[in-house]
Amino acid sequence: MTLANSPTLVDYDEVVERFDPMLGLEVHVELNTRTKMFCGCPTAFGAEPNTQVCPTCLGLPGSLPVVNRVAVESAMRIGLALNCSIAPWGRFARKNYFYPDMPKNFQTSQYDEPIAVNGWLDVALDDGEIVRVEIERAHMEEDTGKSLHVGGQTGRIHGADYSLLDYNRAGVPLIEIVTKMIPGTGARAPEVARAYVTTLRELVKALGVSDVRMDQGSMRCDVNLSLSPRDSGTLGTRTETKNVNSLRSVERAVRFEMTRQAGVLDAGDPIVQETRHFEEQSGTTRAGRRKETSEDYRYFPEPDLVPIAPPVEWVEELRGTLPEPPRERRKRIQADWSLSDEELRDLVNADALDLVAATVAAGAPSQEARSWWVSYLSQQANSQGVTLDELAITPEQLARVIELVAGGELNNKLARQVVDGVLAGEGSPDDVVAGRGLAVVSDDGPLIAAVDEALAAQPEVADKIRSGKIAAAGAIVGAVMKATRGQADAQRVRELVLQRCSG
Repeated sequence: MTLANSPTLVDYDEVVERFDPMLGLEVHVELNTRTKMFCGCPTAFGAEPNTQVCPTCLGLPGSLPVVNRVAVESAMRIGLALNCSIAPWGRFARKNYFYPDMPKNFQTSQYDEPIAVNGWLDVALDDGEIVRVEIERAHMEEDTGKSLHVGGQTGRIHGADYSLLDYNRAGVPLIEIVTKMIPGTGARAPEVARAYVTTLRELVKALGVSDVRMDQGSMRCDVNLSLSPRDSGTLGTRTETKNVNSLRSVERAVRFEMTRQAGVLDAGDPIVQETRHFEEQSGTTRAGRRKETSEDYRYFPEPDLVPIAPPVEWVEELRGTLPEPPRERRKRIQADWSLSDEELRDLVNADALDLVAATVAAGAPSQEARSWWVSYLSQQANSQGVTLDELAITPEQLARVIELVAGGELNNKLARQVVDGVLAGEGSPDDVVAGRGLAVVSDDGPLIAAVDEALAAQPEVADKIRSGKIAAAGAIVGAVMKATRGQADAQRVRELVLQRCSG
């Protein structure tokens, strides 16, 4: 018998000919509140292990939780942006299970009374087709701690020498956004999954409630997938691939599970309802634990927290804070900046759209702002191993550099040096210009002297220019630019060279 964990994979095209995939997605979003969901501990990412904990988030006897109001507001704003209804009354529950990274042995979550229900999100695929994904619920809960498995080859507990636990993340506010089953995706199921998570990520980022850094775990996706025989109308047994942490991996996880489950079914074996883990290097999934049902978690109302009953006035006030939807904003920006579809896609893929927009808002022309962020600054981010928005330069500072170039105080070469200085922490663009002495030399006196010196050093080139071979002026211009450390105005230098050789 073929083992269910290692079936012969079925060709993807054959899978979609013979099976209907049923897709569902659960996305966990860490909120960027300053403190945790039920206590006053800070939530900063990357702190020393176990330094952001207290009796409440460690679940010590006698400690009592208090709900974070900002987290509740963020949850409602997410729900409203997803076209959900905000529940007039709800409460938290205890979800009971044992994990080493859950020090209380239960997770405070919402079970049958979530904060937001019955919404939808329209998702655009690469060819422009719009798929409406229906949202079942968005509910509040707290995150777990983090396990670090030391030794072994995979970073997983299997094969590790020992494990370390960091409880800093335990208690960080989470919103879990659960879709209804997404029918009819067929061969495009992997693409739909990726497009949905991409669109949701853009929406949550626009709300300003999370940095949605999948690489740091502040946004994670669980992929639920089942297969049923084509046009049978039945539902297959689903698996849940946990904590997929990149957009590309979401797509790959769906595709692999479709080919794997088809292989299991072809072998005559049943699909096991279980959690699975996605392996980044191989693009495969492997079995985790048998999937529990809600009864296994023994939910019961949290006795230490009062119910949440947001007044209608509060909900409507928050509705008024929603930003322009990302897809509509992109269309407006594309029209305002006269961008082609390809240019807009490059901006979005580079995660540069917001930075360019902020630079334009600070006074820079859109073309120059785009050029800087997508080319030179993207190169600097890649070399430093950071994202664009982590670079030590603000849109306002870049707009000032662009202004200095437009005013003739810097040329492009000097402008890059100024940007490098800002990135190196040398201060504002004006501070860098003054500190490094980078202003363009615009006084004709020093330029004429430099031109005469270059002509005298290369008399054969000077003779060519005087005989009408104007192209030879480039050698003199280059010499002057070198002598002035690139601070001369090249166009003005060329004019002076031709003037000095015309007499």
